[in-house]
Amino acid sequence: MNWNDFFFGIYPYIAGTIFLGVSLVRFDRDQYLWRSESSQMLRTGTLRWGSNLFHVGIIGLFFGHLFGLLTPLAFFEALGLEPHDKQIVAMVTGGALGVLIFIGLVLLIWRRISDPRIAANTKPMDWVTLLWLLATLLLGLSTIIESAQHTDGVEMLALMSWAKHIVTFQGIAAAAYMEHASWIFKVHIFFGLTLFLIFPFTRLVHIWSGFASVGYLLRPWQLVRSKR
Repeated sequence: MNWNDFFFGIYPYIAGTIFLGVSLVRFDRDQYLWRSESSQMLRTGTLRWGSNLFHVGIIGLFFGHLFGLLTPLAFFEALGLEPHDKQIVAMVTGGALGVLIFIGLVLLIWRRISDPRIAANTKPMDWVTLLWLLATLLLGLSTIIESAQHTDGVEMLALMSWAKHIVTFQGIAAAAYMEHASWIFKVHIFFGLTLFLIFPFTRLVHIWSGFASVGYLLRPWQLVRSKR
């Protein structure tokens, strides 16, 4: 076994097992801390803009990745989209959503840096989460530059094959598709998988509650009123 087999054939299952297992344990034993720990009460400021841009972008990008990587190629061909066309669509939509996330993240990070009260209430794991998200995003945006140099869709098809083999528990076969992938895609995937690994140890676990509720995306903005 080489490093490629481990990181792209075995590591996804390690990250996935920790992601699901620890999330379940926290839900069962640590529900008091199962929350987003909003800092809105300390200062609203840029929270609304940063949070909205981040959430719209990240939800769109998450489902965009799922749809783009796991949807059978025959579906796109039925729509008249060749691999080249699909890659262009992915670059444009992914880039647009990535910019939304970037602006949102920068606003959220700046808010925690610039406000002493919020900075004092920011835990080390919050910084790890924000900076890891930012690094993963920047790597993802960098893949657009790499993709623009090879628009034939060959590498995109390899990534689709890798993802489909992973979700069908064919890890070693999946790793073979990453053998000759560009390093930027490999690093981006590693960061993305690691994000799932650290997920249950952070305030990101509140996302589970959101997906459990059909009305989550349509919920009204939560109002926090200070005592006067």
